[in-house]
Amino acid sequence: MRVYLAGPLFTLAERRFMAHLRDLAAALPGVSPLWPGDLFVNDDLAGLGQTAKTHIFRGCLSALDGCDLVAAVLDGPAVDDGTAWEAGYAYARGIPVWGLRTDFRSAGDTTHSLVNCMIECSCTEIFRDVEALLAALGRRAQAPGGV
Repeated sequence: MRVYLAGPLFTLAERRFMAHLRDLAAALPGVSPLWPGDLFVNDDLAGLGQTAKTHIFRGCLSALDGCDLVAAVLDGPAVDDGTAWEAGYAYARGIPVWGLRTDFRSAGDTTHSLVNCMIECSCTEIFRDVEALLAALGRRAQAPGGV
């Protein structure tokens, strides 16, 4: 099962968390995580100049189109804009989106929302800790059909 890991990757802490999540998911039998942080080398991007943004966009789009499920990190006072776009794109394409919100703060539109309602309602599941997400990924990967 190919799992696209959507989440912010702009700070050292974000990159470390996403890489750790990738490694944990990769240890699950039948799970093949794909993290955009692995798709592009910063030195290569610098050499692309103006075309770097298109290169990133097309690479992420291709990865999304080739996945079976999106796991989106929804932490922070507002969900990362790229993550929100990826979740919406996956939803529109019929690719299941599972959210991960470890942040204890509510950042939604109503008192019953965890995050923005458009993002929350695009998710078929929202997990509150990494272990629960990993357990569900493992079960889904081992289920008949694996997706």
